[in-house]
Amino acid sequence: MELFNQNNTLFPTTYAEILQRVCAIDPVKYSSTRNYINGAVTFLSPYISRGVISTKFILSEVLKKGYKPAQIEKFIQELAWRDYWQQVWISKGSAINADLKHPQYPVSNHSISASLVQASTMVEAIDTAIETLYKTGYMHNHLRMYTAAIACNMGQSHWKTPAQWMYFHLLDADWASNALSWQWVAGANANKKYVANQENINKYCFTSQKNTFLDVPYEAFTSLPVPEVLKDTPVIKLLTPLPKHSAVTVDSNIPSCIYNFYNIDPVWKNDISANRFLLLEPSHFKQYPVSQKTINFIIKLAKDNIENIQIYVGEFDTLVSEYKLENLFFKEHPLNKHYQGTEDSRDWMFDVQGYFPSFFSFWKKCKKQLTY
Repeated sequence: MELFNQNNTLFPTTYAEILQRVCAIDPVKYSSTRNYINGAVTFLSPYISRGVISTKFILSEVLKKGYKPAQIEKFIQELAWRDYWQQVWISKGSAINADLKHPQYPVSNHSISASLVQASTMVEAIDTAIETLYKTGYMHNHLRMYTAAIACNMGQSHWKTPAQWMYFHLLDADWASNALSWQWVAGANANKKYVANQENINKYCFTSQKNTFLDVPYEAFTSLPVPEVLKDTPVIKLLTPLPKHSAVTVDSNIPSCIYNFYNIDPVWKNDISANRFLLLEPSHFKQYPVSQKTINFIIKLAKDNIENIQIYVGEFDTLVSEYKLENLFFKEHPLNKHYQGTEDSRDWMFDVQGYFPSFFSFWKKCKKQLTY
């Protein structure tokens, strides 16, 4: 699969290019290779997180090729994880911003090791992955788990600040997937912690490094002191560089569609004449800051695919009152509770909703809706 487009961008922004990437999915190869850094992953996560395409759409397109669910169950499960985290967020709301099931322990700081931020842990695979994150806005899922394990379980950092740091840089930033996965690694959303030693990292990242602070047997992790390279944990500041506020044009005779960080769906309401606004609320980005690269990405996604969309930097209530908007449409999301108007549902893979204490209890219900 061609990963880079003609502009040498890992994540192209036109809908046609995104659909080509969906078409190129090899779900069988994905299942057997996804844990390796050169595995057949889809590189679709930024488009799912930004609401450009849905998990339901991807599954439908893959099944159209003739694959049977039994052949590609691991692929379907990984898609289902995304919907599962979203259902937890819908059910628990802001409770996912704190330890969900168990207090993380031990915690020696509420920041993040400077060596992670600076990509100077001296673990080659980790440092390369962080440098790649800064350059492309992407990190392989296995490397995300390794990084979280180092931050929380070796560096004893509480999960939230490191999770915010990673979210800040990820083009596929999804607070539910990110926060709850970090908690899973740290043991705050699971019954045990996730750890990986140097041998494991070497296997999946094709490195042959030895004598790092991770080059220990697994039983050593229970009594391992904080490595010297992780002890410096300065305060970090994450601030979103939003564009300047500017006026928008409104036709009062037609409805208005509100797009945002989690909904840039070019197909949604594209059959009606409407005012279309990409709403960038400062209050949202103060609580969930993202990088300049991410802001540039979402604006380009919107402008490339949604005709006549306008950027509005300000709060929802201000937009509505300033332009006397009345007939509004938006898509459901946990962060849209203050919106007013007609709420449309998101597209879910399965008709399974509500809180489930584990993914596999959720998956059992989902699996019944597949034809094997």
